[in-house]
Amino acid sequence: MNIKIQNLTKRYGAQKAVDDISFEVKTGEILGFLGPNGAGKTTTMKMITNYLEVHEGDIIIDGKSIKGHAGTLKRHIGYLPEHNPLYTEMSVLDYLKFCAALQQVPKGSIPDRIREMVRVCGLDREKHKNIGELSKGYRQRVGLAQAMIHDPEILILDEPTTGLDPNQIVEIRDLIRQIGRQKTVILSTHILPEVEATCDRILIINRGKIVADGTSATLRKQAQGQEVLRVRIEEGDHEGIYAALQNLYTTQLVDVIDADTNFYEIQSVTDMSSKYEVFKLCVANGWILTEMTPFETKLEDIFRDLTLN
Repeated sequence: MNIKIQNLTKRYGAQKAVDDISFEVKTGEILGFLGPNGAGKTTTMKMITNYLEVHEGDIIIDGKSIKGHAGTLKRHIGYLPEHNPLYTEMSVLDYLKFCAALQQVPKGSIPDRIREMVRVCGLDREKHKNIGELSKGYRQRVGLAQAMIHDPEILILDEPTTGLDPNQIVEIRDLIRQIGRQKTVILSTHILPEVEATCDRILIINRGKIVADGTSATLRKQAQGQEVLRVRIEEGDHEGIYAALQNLYTTQLVDVIDADTNFYEIQSVTDMSSKYEVFKLCVANGWILTEMTPFETKLEDIFRDLTLN
């Protein structure tokens, strides 16, 4: 199911927690929803799930407005809140059976759905334990299982890897990617490398407004503006190499990193690449190109630039 957010606004008194935002998420897409604390991420996700009322704008799911079809549309949404609400005194199987009944899964289908969730979420060895006996990673798996027990087309996951160790994070990441092939997934997290590893697209929100939307590669390109290469060239003198690099028509600026080892940073003209020209230059002069590394802006730097204001 596709999700379309149209001019969505949410107020708490005079403060706008979400301020006139619009975006779309398509089936089979995993959207990474980023922002500092208080930016409006959780508020937006709660409005999509209809946990919070929409003040202005609209949320269109599968072509239907959530305002007039909330009861019907909620059945197609699975939600894992930031603070995973589990009944720790219940066993995994009893809890999933309880959640399936709450989600109105047909009685005859509940055993099959539980078996499927146990398999998909890797809970087979833990299924007879009480939830209170489980590690943090397995509790998150149970949370994902309850969010998917009714086989929703849409998954809303708020900080699903909070508190997990690196091994558990990789496991949950792989699980989310597997799920995301067939469902629409919105994933909120503060772990920026996780976004790049898991999500197809990134949306950054700050002070209730969207400040960036695109793939990690697109956001880097927009932030960087121009290609930056770090090159190391041997079998030539520094002055000759430096002058030749400056004279390339694709080159805007050449900085010397280390003259002794002929190590340079080349900034290309906007919308142009110097890679091919540098290679041809080395071949023509008999120089040996021992390093050519594109310099990429980190997602953390982009995030800070967009949200520190």
